[in-house]
Amino acid sequence: MEGELVNHLHSCRGKVDGIIFNGAGYTHTSVALADAIAAIDIPVVEVHISNIYAREEYRKTSLTASKCVGCITGLGLAGYELALQYFINSGTKTS
Repeated sequence: MEGELVNHLHSCRGKVDGIIFNGAGYTHTSVALADAIAAIDIPVVEVHISNIYAREEYRKTSLTASKCVGCITGLGLAGYELALQYFINSGTKTS
């Protein structure tokens, strides 16, 4: 699954101008996903349904967030709508 996410991120080159991304548990563990986000030169908004800062200690660190233009956490499914609204406001196509 992690490799599939990396491959999908790389496959977005030249196809989209922005990505809404929820790396789930990989957010906290995957250097590979962080590197993939950094390598693609496409703005990425990280979204988490739950508030990662209100959960277990290890979930309070996101390896991917620093590679993203923004991070939305703890707003439930509305986080995806907010990320999409960010891209709409910026005139960006998303995947």
